[in-house]
Amino acid sequence: MRHSLTDLVRHCGAGLRALLVLTLLTGVLYPLAVTGVAQAVFPEQANGSTVEADGREVGSELIGQRYLLPPEDPDDPAEEPRPDPRWFQPRPSNGLGTNGVNTQYELLLSGATNLAADSPELTETIAAAREQVVAFNSVPGHPVDPADVPPDAVTSSGSGLDPHISPEYAELQVGRVAAENDLPAERVAELVEEHTEGRALGFLGEPRVNVLRLNVALDALIADR
Repeated sequence: MRHSLTDLVRHCGAGLRALLVLTLLTGVLYPLAVTGVAQAVFPEQANGSTVEADGREVGSELIGQRYLLPPEDPDDPAEEPRPDPRWFQPRPSNGLGTNGVNTQYELLLSGATNLAADSPELTETIAAAREQVVAFNSVPGHPVDPADVPPDAVTSSGSGLDPHISPEYAELQVGRVAAENDLPAERVAELVEEHTEGRALGFLGEPRVNVLRLNVALDALIADR
């Protein structure tokens, strides 16, 4: 009986020492080391890849955001938000939703529509989105040809939060953005070219434009005119 009690105490002591050592190593020292290296070598990425304008954070270059006009009737919950024509717009975000279970906070849930390629609903959605893109971006002297509307202008990404658009979609919006902000279309087109990123490592992915960074540069251009 004495042996059993002694063994139990010894085993419990060994287990407690192991718990304390592992907690110190994996719960304190390792996170501090990783955080320290990240802050020293990759501070921008470690802090969320935030984008600043006028001395304040306006978002993250990793998460897409929409540029909408305030509702004409704030008391009408059925009123659909309208895109602000002064800014470059991101991809559609049809897969986004809200958490209907949590009543304390209004949470935004990312996701895709999960519609199959041969879904009639998807076909109708894309056709309607193409008409909206053409109507929204056509301005006097710069009509948009429906054949020029790129796929990312009418389809949402898997997360619904894609921060990038294709250079083709950005160029399609140049005429509208220039007209709304009373800017030369050539200068706005140059802005798009300046913010077009190439393929990662030269061969991965496709050329892309970060909408947030493009709009921050556009805001600076408007302020300097």
